[in-house]
Amino acid sequence: MAVDGSFTALNALVDAFFLGISVYVYVALSRQISARSANAPPAVTRGFTWGDAVLAIVLASWFVLNITAAGAQQTLTMRPRDLIANALFSIGLILFVALFLRFRGIDVKSLAGFAKLGLRRAVTTGAVLLLAAYPLIIMADALTQRAIGRNSEHQGIVELFNTSRNLEQRVLIIILAVAIAPIAEEFLFRFFLYGVLKRYFGRVLAVVTNALLFAAVHSHLPSLAPLFVLGTCFTIAFEWSGSILVSMTMHALFNALTLVSLAFPEFSQQ
Repeated sequence: MAVDGSFTALNALVDAFFLGISVYVYVALSRQISARSANAPPAVTRGFTWGDAVLAIVLASWFVLNITAAGAQQTLTMRPRDLIANALFSIGLILFVALFLRFRGIDVKSLAGFAKLGLRRAVTTGAVLLLAAYPLIIMADALTQRAIGRNSEHQGIVELFNTSRNLEQRVLIIILAVAIAPIAEEFLFRFFLYGVLKRYFGRVLAVVTNALLFAAVHSHLPSLAPLFVLGTCFTIAFEWSGSILVSMTMHALFNALTLVSLAFPEFSQQ
């Protein structure tokens, strides 16, 4: 009994240590962002304007309508053809927004920082920052479970992955979750919507609003708090690094690790 108590206390101490590191990392990044912004020279690259704000309002309103419609349904059943439709629609939406911005004379490549970091550095930075974010995500998940109880109902794509019985279907889910979804969501949420929100409402309100919309659009109440924390970390990583490739990497790795934990539950529990 004493050994079990000591082991539990040690676990709690280790958890608190890693949580402290996580908080320290993201607070430090936020302070660096604020310090750089205070001393930064005027931007050379053209930023977002009212025309882009109109598109952002339309896009955000469409997300809210989808959230409302999903909340009105008792259960959400996702099928493989829904994944294909979502993937095609996401690609089309990215192209539309990118072409719209280009038509308005905005240099998307420069503003999103695609060329600011090499691919290797972006991947390494994203992996380190995701590792630092995990204690915060786990804490948010634990607090949610304590508040509303453990819910056996997962997000639609997670349920589909759990119930899929053939390789082709799982490969399709992996492609969508690890490749298409991170690119689409980071481009739309972190680059475009956050950029417009920051332009008109300031950085803090933009981070909170963007992360809340990102969490809500997944239409899964038990994941709301963890996804809010995740979205906040993605935004801070993008703002600090200046490259959307960093948050895309974090998003892709997070989804990949989630699928690995589903495919190998014994390993993830250990």
